[in-house]
Amino acid sequence: MKSKWGTPDVIGIYKPLASNLIKFPVEIVSAEIKIDPLAPVVAFGQAVAYRLFSTKTYIAMPTTLTEEDQSRLESLCMLFGVGLALFDLNKDAPRFSIRVRAQRFSPDMFWVNEFADRLKHHDVEIFEELFG
Repeated sequence: MKSKWGTPDVIGIYKPLASNLIKFPVEIVSAEIKIDPLAPVVAFGQAVAYRLFSTKTYIAMPTTLTEEDQSRLESLCMLFGVGLALFDLNKDAPRFSIRVRAQRFSPDMFWVNEFADRLKHHDVEIFEELFG
């Protein structure tokens, strides 16, 4: 989608079903995944940027992260409301574990619509699957 500020590795939409009697607002959940244990600062910067259009954001980093980097990243994630998950660098069994749960924020609707527009122009089928 050609935007370093708004292209998460994973995006999901949590929305009410038509059968739900009580409806709730749509939530956009974004995640930045890094396999390089030397990239926690980049991952954090990207995840914080995704908060512009996401209700929740997560970072997923390998368990090979240094103890110091993991400690700092956990503290920053708690401070800024970003979720943190660690995983093993084993593609057959990555064993994800949540270290920090993401906080829910109200995204800026200008950026939500800008993201939705870029996604729609990039891939209409995915847009319809997520937002339709």
